[in-house]
Amino acid sequence: MGETVEEQRRNDLRELVRSYARDPRIRSIAVLGNKPMLPSPERAAAVDGCDLVIRVNSFRLDEDGEPPNYGKRVDAVFFHRGLVATRWFFEDYQYRLYLLVEPGRLHWEREALPDWWPSDLGQVHLSNADLTLRLSDALGLDSLRDGVWSTTGTMAAFWAHDAFPDARVELAGYSFIDDPGQTSWEHASGSATTLTPEHRLAAEAQLMRGWLADGRTRVWA
Repeated sequence: MGETVEEQRRNDLRELVRSYARDPRIRSIAVLGNKPMLPSPERAAAVDGCDLVIRVNSFRLDEDGEPPNYGKRVDAVFFHRGLVATRWFFEDYQYRLYLLVEPGRLHWEREALPDWWPSDLGQVHLSNADLTLRLSDALGLDSLRDGVWSTTGTMAAFWAHDAFPDARVELAGYSFIDDPGQTSWEHASGSATTLTPEHRLAAEAQLMRGWLADGRTRVWA
């Protein structure tokens, strides 16, 4: 039997992401959430040393002269329409792959794009059937019935973990792994935000903690 449409779309996306990686063999992937973290030369080196570096929404990067912390590389960005863009978000955007998640399109979100984005951003719109709903199933959520779905950060980590099953995965910047009961969160750049009602952090934390047993996933403090 041949591939389904979703399987072909999944394979095409994997090959597109591979073309943006430092090493297309992709034996290691860093996925960064946006919680504030204390400086760590080891963590920053581990992130920047990966074949593929994925960041999410309102991310920040290390600047010259700062203690190493979040790393400086970014190859692909998972984001949504409602992001608050930091000054690093569109920096060198021509050399990155921008992957737009659209879970709200299952219900209420309009297709229109913000007019302040670069007109040539060339973002790739990710499939809800292939990403949102598959991840919701893994989390035990019913996105269509209940209007709930994963955070963008977990979507990025789930995609990386699933798309390259032989790669080592380095996760950092995910506050809910240790604090799934939080109702708001701080960002490495910018102010705190209130957790929106469509997310279920306890389920996301349980999924990520389960990955630690596979021997190829590490979570950095």
